[in-house]
Amino acid sequence: MDKIKSIEDLRKLREQAKAFLRTRQGEVKVKIYISMGTVGIAAGSRDVLLVILDELQKRNFTDVQIIERGSMGLDVEEPVVGVDRDGVVVYYGHVTPEMARQIVASHVINGQIISDWVIAKE
Repeated sequence: MDKIKSIEDLRKLREQAKAFLRTRQGEVKVKIYISMGTVGIAAGSRDVLLVILDELQKRNFTDVQIIERGSMGLDVEEPVVGVDRDGVVVYYGHVTPEMARQIVASHVINGQIISDWVIAKE
């Protein structure tokens, strides 16, 4: 996986993700929120986003929508990833790329929340 070095690289990644995930008009099974505000990016949100996209592609799981958000008001917990599944949004804090892979495998794919990393629920 290449590192993102410019805004143009990030735009290319977005277009690749859109092509992979196919924009859906109806309901999706899972929504993933990623904080991409200044603090989130400085804390590593871009790397987390790349890993999530990579893991979804490896597992061929396309019933998901990824939503890039600004700050979620949890700057001390950045990078923050939220998973909306079955009507419950669970937020994970201090997400590393390795944690992101496990979140995709456990929560996004199998619906099992990783309680030790949860910082908030809605």
